[in-house]
Amino acid sequence: MRKNEDYRNLLRNMAREWKWIFSYVRKYRFALFLYTFLGLVAIGMSLGVSVAGKHLIDAVVGKASDTIIMYAGIAIALAVFQQCFQSISSYVTANVSSKISNEIREDIYGHIVTAQWEEISRFHSGDVINRLEIDVQTVSSAVIGFIPNAVTKIVQFLGALAIVLYYDSTMAVIALMSAPILFISSKVLIKTIRKFSQLSRDLNGKILSYSEESVQNLLTIKAFGLTKEYISNFKKVLENYRKTKLAYDKFSIAMTLCLSLVGLIISYGCYGWGVYRLWQGVITYGTMTLFIQLSGQLTSSFSALAALVPSAVSTATCAGRVMEITELAREMDKDKEKAEAFYEKAKEKGVSIVFDNVSFKYKDGDSVVIKDASFKINAGETVALVGPSGEGKTTILKLLLGIMPVTSGEIYLQSEDGDKITISDSTRRFCSYVPQGINIFSGTIRENLTAVNKNATDDDLYKVTKAAALEKLITSLPDGFETHINEQGGNFSQGQLQRFAIARALLKDSMILLMDETTSSLDPKTEKQVLENIMIANPAKICLITTHRESMLKYCDKVFRVSQADGISQITEDDND
Repeated sequence: MRKNEDYRNLLRNMAREWKWIFSYVRKYRFALFLYTFLGLVAIGMSLGVSVAGKHLIDAVVGKASDTIIMYAGIAIALAVFQQCFQSISSYVTANVSSKISNEIREDIYGHIVTAQWEEISRFHSGDVINRLEIDVQTVSSAVIGFIPNAVTKIVQFLGALAIVLYYDSTMAVIALMSAPILFISSKVLIKTIRKFSQLSRDLNGKILSYSEESVQNLLTIKAFGLTKEYISNFKKVLENYRKTKLAYDKFSIAMTLCLSLVGLIISYGCYGWGVYRLWQGVITYGTMTLFIQLSGQLTSSFSALAALVPSAVSTATCAGRVMEITELAREMDKDKEKAEAFYEKAKEKGVSIVFDNVSFKYKDGDSVVIKDASFKINAGETVALVGPSGEGKTTILKLLLGIMPVTSGEIYLQSEDGDKITISDSTRRFCSYVPQGINIFSGTIRENLTAVNKNATDDDLYKVTKAAALEKLITSLPDGFETHINEQGGNFSQGQLQRFAIARALLKDSMILLMDETTSSLDPKTEKQVLENIMIANPAKICLITTHRESMLKYCDKVFRVSQADGISQITEDDND
């Protein structure tokens, strides 16, 4: 009973996954209709060639010279048109398939980048990329190919069967003898293919995740002399994938062999029956030739339909993996209009940040991380968040960015006249953010800076790079702002990369600047210069800095200390006189 229930659940999941695939099928129904129509025309011509060939052979045997030319012309014309239609069909498929693949990948990519942070961060980036590339490609191929192929193969099978039935019903019964075998084995086939497909996709994701992470941390691997260990570990990951793939290939080969043997027996059965009927004088040579052709089409189309079962299971597995991404909670920017209106109203005088009895815990955590935090940061203030690592400083910045929602209480922005707007993903437009670590993308310096402000001029770029103490560096580079930055900023120092990130944040020119340990790689002189430039640039701007460096506190109007007791972060204001 338990196994039957598991099987029913498996079928229900597959039905749900295919329902999701059909949402894309409906979107591209016209293209699919055209592709299917071309396929059906080709099938009709193929069957027509077989029937015309039968009459041609009978005319030759019967020496009916008046009909030989006619049937020969029909057979040749149908064969030529069949090839033309196949060429057109191939072009339509290639054109539509690439379009559908790009649109689905764009859609899924949109789900990835707009997914709520806690939701998407549960997945390894390598696994996400694997789903975006490999799984989406399988789904898009199914959208354009699976249903048209299924329809054309069914029509081919039914058409060939109808012609055989017309001439000899016994032959049709022999040709259908493999159907019960396939039906009986379908339960085992579906469960086994589903298991191997899921395992194979998961292991492939691990390979991509491991290789991606290794390449990103190559310097660390080399520095600690871990190259041999990582090569060995990667070999183990590959070996696990190989064993799984070999097990699946073994099953697939055995399944194909059994079905092929059944098909071979049936084909020879049809051939033998045709020879016997020809020997009895019941059928003509042309009919015998027709039987041979149609028995081949019957078995090939039936085998093709049988092959759709593992394809359907594998495609559903990929769809399920993609659906895990699409079903994540998303940021919808639902307060966009309100936030934009509030921004326009408050941009001259700035805003205050208010934490009102805020508590927070992670969705997958049991304990509260921040409890009952209440404080206010006024417009124009420079504020430091200090405390040991892991105490919750970065979490506070993420809450301010609306990346994670508070568990209780409220964080809001308040204008000079007392109006307020609650923090959400929509209020992120009030903030510029300089995160910890390397956060510069490969591309030119200009591309990195103007990513946050597409309308920025060269004067704007010079202004922010000067504020970030980058003026001398930019003028020393032969290509200036067009200088290419390597992946993870490999051709620049940590301090230079931090200042690029600061310049980018300044170019957005927002009311709130959040800096997370972003002067840690700067020398004291450069740090002082950068902070003074930031504060002078916009007197109404809030600058919130997390830091371990006591030297920064003298530039701050307020200092909030983040400390933990029993795993819960408390926020208190220090005397900064």
